[in-house]
Amino acid sequence: MAFLRWYFCACIALSLGLANAQFYKQVGNKKLPYQTFTVDQSGNANFSTIQSAIDAVPSNNKYWTCIRIKAGTYREKLLIPYDKPYIILKGVAKTKTLVEWGDHDNLAQSPTFTSQADHIVAKSISFRNTYNNPDWNNPNSPRQAAVAAMISGDKSVFYRCGFYGLQDTLWDVQGRHYFNKCTIQGAVDFIFGAGQSIYEKCSISFLGQAVDPGYITAQGRSGPYDSNGFVFKECIVHGTGSTFLGRPWRSYSRVIFYNSNLTHIVEPEGWNAWGSAGFEKQLTFVEHGCYGPGAETSKRVPWMKTLNSTDLEQFTNISFIDNEGWLNAQPF
Repeated sequence: MAFLRWYFCACIALSLGLANAQFYKQVGNKKLPYQTFTVDQSGNANFSTIQSAIDAVPSNNKYWTCIRIKAGTYREKLLIPYDKPYIILKGVAKTKTLVEWGDHDNLAQSPTFTSQADHIVAKSISFRNTYNNPDWNNPNSPRQAAVAAMISGDKSVFYRCGFYGLQDTLWDVQGRHYFNKCTIQGAVDFIFGAGQSIYEKCSISFLGQAVDPGYITAQGRSGPYDSNGFVFKECIVHGTGSTFLGRPWRSYSRVIFYNSNLTHIVEPEGWNAWGSAGFEKQLTFVEHGCYGPGAETSKRVPWMKTLNSTDLEQFTNISFIDNEGWLNAQPF
């Protein structure tokens, strides 16, 4: 009898898709969320705000939950707390489902969207900090840190999302993250933090109207054995004015641009040492296989690194962020 009870429970778990304590529905070859909430500002859905739908997910959640968000501009601050993993935020399109707020008092307080939990997916949705974007020349809004999204959970994925700000747009704090076909816009350190992340086929949009020159990345790797770094793979860097590809936020900063289109806006020097002047050998700033008028390297800083094929494969392969298969375990 005990064996039969165990067998019955095991069959139920498999039919629901129990994998690493994550429940999802298995329909044919498809993995589907265990439950779905809908959000519509008009009230014709389960919730009228996104945050109320997030709040409805129970603490210590173990079931993939999809929050489908209808088109519209949602003026609210969002927080996915540490104890609410396995959430999917799914909009209609990054130009049609937008979340906007305009805080700027300090770096940690300002984000329009804060994601602290592990196993978070966002698709076809945009996050904007309106303090300096799109009105970046407003004299009543001097340039300062105003974060659109702060991502600190592990194993998080963003497909066709938008991140819009001016200074410190996307705070890629820590953890393993994957960004695919996203748009990231800003002017100063607008992709920053100590995340271990791959940005693939993303649009990196520089607002040269606001500041010239600017800085795209400020990566925060702080030690020689830290695994984190930013990899930009098959991306496009474009906009107006001129910008450096990055400067170090911490003393072992690591950023790689791989097979990417660097347009005319890239400064000939490419990189700036900032507070690491005199310690440039500790930095890992790399360009490989890039093309376009901004990819000319003859005037690059002499301390820009070159990686051999083995090291390049280590960083540009998806295993840099996923050597466990967690990306394939997500329901879509």
